[in-house]
Amino acid sequence: MGEQPIFSTRAHVFQIDPNTKKNWVPTSKHAVTVSYFYDSTRNVYRIISLDGSKAIINSTITPNMTFTKTSQKFGQWADSRANTVYGLGFSSEHHLSKVTELECVSSQANAVNTHKTELNQTIQELEETLKVKEEEIERLKQEIDNARELQEQRDSLTQKLQEVEIRNKDLEGQLSDLEQRLEKSQSEQEAFRNNLKTLLEILDGKIFELTELRDNLAKLLECS
Repeated sequence: MGEQPIFSTRAHVFQIDPNTKKNWVPTSKHAVTVSYFYDSTRNVYRIISLDGSKAIINSTITPNMTFTKTSQKFGQWADSRANTVYGLGFSSEHHLSKVTELECVSSQANAVNTHKTELNQTIQELEETLKVKEEEIERLKQEIDNARELQEQRDSLTQKLQEVEIRNKDLEGQLSDLEQRLEKSQSEQEAFRNNLKTLLEILDGKIFELTELRDNLAKLLECS
């Protein structure tokens, strides 16, 4: 819908003297139309007054603005954006009260809107923080899963190492037994060789005796 007028009245418009900051300087020679506008798109209020084609007031109401009633028919407010203080002189107290009421309502509405904007910003910041925390939690979960997987691999390798150590001990025992058996076999073979050598020596002696006996028998046969 855009900006729509919600109230209009007539008043004499003044601005504070920029030099003295005390005296009022009229911006129109006669009473002019002063209108309140509401922009539903941006949710803001404005006070606008034209003197012919010249805008003598174009003031956006902000939460920190205050319309001060200084007499029964005169009120003023400071506009930091325009860097001035506006004054309105009305023909009746009723018109001043209406403007004061609208200023109060618009200031409160703007304050609510500002608060809403701040809340939305806070919610957005909290959502972003929550998203970061969720990502951090997911990262930690992944690290925990990786740590568990590494622990499982470590436990598996430890068990395999223990099995290998047990197997090595068994092999060492078997090797020691084989060495003992080999040593025993070598001793038995050495004893066998010694016995065989002795037996061969005895056999050689017997053969020699038989040879001598055969020779003697041959001689006897020749003599007979």
